[in-house]
Amino acid sequence: MTDPVNDRKLEHIRVLEQDRESDRRKYYFDRIRLKHRALPERSLASVDPTMTFMGKRLSFPLLISCMTGGDHEVLRTVNRNLAMAAERSGVALGVGSQRVMFAVPAARASFALRSVAPTALMFANLGAVQLNYGFTPGMCREAVDVLGADALYLHLNPLQEAVQAEGETDFSGLAAKIGRVAAELGKPVIAKEVGAGMALEDARLLADAGVRFIDVAGAGGTSWSRIEAQRQPKSDGMPLGHVFQDWGIPTPQALLDLQPLSDRVTLIASGGIRDGVDMVKALALGASLCGVARPFLAPAMESAEAVMNVIARLRREFVTALFLLGAGSVLDVLGNPRVIAGMPGAGDWT
Repeated sequence: MTDPVNDRKLEHIRVLEQDRESDRRKYYFDRIRLKHRALPERSLASVDPTMTFMGKRLSFPLLISCMTGGDHEVLRTVNRNLAMAAERSGVALGVGSQRVMFAVPAARASFALRSVAPTALMFANLGAVQLNYGFTPGMCREAVDVLGADALYLHLNPLQEAVQAEGETDFSGLAAKIGRVAAELGKPVIAKEVGAGMALEDARLLADAGVRFIDVAGAGGTSWSRIEAQRQPKSDGMPLGHVFQDWGIPTPQALLDLQPLSDRVTLIASGGIRDGVDMVKALALGASLCGVARPFLAPAMESAEAVMNVIARLRREFVTALFLLGAGSVLDVLGNPRVIAGMPGAGDWT
């Protein structure tokens, strides 16, 4: 007997493989120009891209962002290859939603990754809305324990749930429940959107509830609204998920909007980040870590080495960008508007 949540994981993988347009490719970060330095006054070899996040040393500020997991060989292979690559390359890893493991016990194996990534910075993941559908702080702790995670992502996906035929759409009172998890878990909680961005009003609610890490996960990259539309039976008219496929706050705008909370929360940027230059731009706008997901999917279905090749490319791009800015380390660009030569004004991103 199959489980609908587990089946949905496989459907998502198939859509990502087959529908090129689910990556919206808005290239919002291309609208930001960095300040080139003709005299960087340092050698390329002297640039140090390492940094520390949640007490763990990373080779550069990359997070392999949350994708999948479940009871299927493809899902186990993807997560295992991502975890091995994260461990060997010294980057962070977030797993896909672990809700499935509570319905399908066999799915836990796809999230038990410490044996292949003993020292990597790893994040567990559950949908925050599940706190309104019977999930408890104890279940959140269980998700963390299965992975041996350093922190827990609680993702917010009202758009995805609204366009999904089987979506769960009661998002009432969630800030307080997220705050309770943050208070009781004993590990950091990261609140994250899944591709539509985080508004300042929502970030304030989360900060007031005790959340200290927010992943803005803005618009511009993979559209889960479109992915859900591709899963639905064909019908007359434009599917609801296509109507909303570009809905949301672009990632750079979300980072700018949340700057007033910089003394209260640590920001992670994801959504449309596709190269090391985008990563540097995100750091300059206030992020401390940069999440990339879709570019790793196909390599992860092949091998850990293929994933490591993508990581190595991103690192070369990141280091080169630091060098061309005259920056010797991540701290030289972190939240530093002086490395930005120009970008759109407020409201001009779309």
